[in-house]
Amino acid sequence: MNCPRSTLIVSTVAAMTLSLSQPGSVRSDTAADERPSIVIIMADDMGFSDLGCYGSEIRTPNLDRLADGGLRFTQFYNAARCCPTRAALLTGLYPHQAGLGTMVGPSNHPGYRGRLTERCVTIAEVLRTVGYQTLMSGKWHVSHYNYTNPEPTLHRESWPRQRGFDRFFGTLAGGGSYFTPVSLMRDNEFIEPGEGFYYTDAINDEAARFIDEADAGPLFLYVAHVAPHWPLHALPDDIARYEGVYDVGWDALRAQRHARLIDAGLVSPDWPLTPRDRRVPAWDDAPNKAWEAHRMAAYAAQIDSMDQGIGRIVEALRRTGRLDNTLILFLSDNGGCAEIIQGVRTRHGHFPRGGTRPDVFPGGPDTYASYGIGWANASNTPFRLYKKWAHEGGIATPLIAHWPRRIADAGAIRHQVGHVIDLMATCVAIAGAEYPETFGGHDILPLEGKSLVSAFDNEPIEREALYWEHFGNRAVRVGPWKLAAEARGKWELYHLEDDRGEMNNLAAERPELVKKLAAMWDAWADRAFVRR
Repeated sequence: MNCPRSTLIVSTVAAMTLSLSQPGSVRSDTAADERPSIVIIMADDMGFSDLGCYGSEIRTPNLDRLADGGLRFTQFYNAARCCPTRAALLTGLYPHQAGLGTMVGPSNHPGYRGRLTERCVTIAEVLRTVGYQTLMSGKWHVSHYNYTNPEPTLHRESWPRQRGFDRFFGTLAGGGSYFTPVSLMRDNEFIEPGEGFYYTDAINDEAARFIDEADAGPLFLYVAHVAPHWPLHALPDDIARYEGVYDVGWDALRAQRHARLIDAGLVSPDWPLTPRDRRVPAWDDAPNKAWEAHRMAAYAAQIDSMDQGIGRIVEALRRTGRLDNTLILFLSDNGGCAEIIQGVRTRHGHFPRGGTRPDVFPGGPDTYASYGIGWANASNTPFRLYKKWAHEGGIATPLIAHWPRRIADAGAIRHQVGHVIDLMATCVAIAGAEYPETFGGHDILPLEGKSLVSAFDNEPIEREALYWEHFGNRAVRVGPWKLAAEARGKWELYHLEDDRGEMNNLAAERPELVKKLAAMWDAWADRAFVRR
């Protein structure tokens, strides 16, 4: 394994021989198989404008090259938070239908089981039936895990190997230290990180190794990053590249990114930049500027590191002769995160300088902090609100699609409206697979997503509507119209072609449309197991 920046894992158990004997596994030995390989890469808590090719000053040359050789989508959506988005990505269903309407705590409510349920199938389970090798590296976060009282045997049937992946390296848990992560696994065995371990590097390097060791047939690889989710854990050399960059502050940063987004054709010049969050002072009035700038430098370093490793994945595809016929999709699981981390559970490890406080400059393994509301506001330029909300700042994500053999319009921008539920349908379509009505003796819910292949050709994606709900934050989008509400709040109506920043609430002017869209949302909530 090529691992230039991190030390390999040392297992706490005896090494296991890889078994591919799970039910439904079919392997292709045909070297001439022309079906594409598929690589889905997902960032965690990264905002709409945090990539260089989406207006950022953060250096992401590898992702920028994929965008230059592929497509950038401007209206692609996630499910507002980590585990709901992962459930929707893996299954092609809305999160509640897959059992993850909120988080991974167990519940008897069908929409909130806290794990992938038996009424859904994963992309890996479907693609294995047509001979794909199925590989995963990174954060799982769609099965039960209790930080304060771990029960590692709870619902093993919802672990990666049990849900269709031939090989797995990563964590069950949703977050934690990048240097000493909890719930680290290889296949079905818990392992401990070695000295010099850094999780972002390990995720990318294991993914590259999986590619190098794969058979000649097509593969499906899911790379699920933790970066740049808090804590702000980054390597010193990566942080050093951004020291001084953020001395300009969040106001100037938002203006700079907004201008680049407009110049790139990713947002309309007719949409004004949303106001600074009212809880955040103007940069000129902000205290502790050096500390604030360092926090954003550490955050940028996490994305920089992720991009470096993605370059190693792309190189593995190139040297194994796969790159030309591999669909690579890159996206984020939600918008920038405005959470302020004040304390740390002991299960995360020992953090003598834990918490977000101005006397601690984060980045090292003994720190545990987040980057704050002002910088999250900048990450989500030009939108408002954040992770967990169903307004654009919470659910809008970059999407890069790269597939040289199939996408002819290299460097183009796509304005079609898409959603993370569409990735299953896309994979099924290009792999020549069939989405099942039953699987493993269980009835499977009908697929919700639509294939993105039409959008690759700049054709429309036909659908009636898209829906969201997370902790009471809710939305429905039909064409250019979006109805959205904060938890326990009233419905707001926006026309996104004119106002994607959601600044002009038209609910009072269009009450009949509000009523119609609200009724659609209610009907969806009833069939999708949304608790109200």
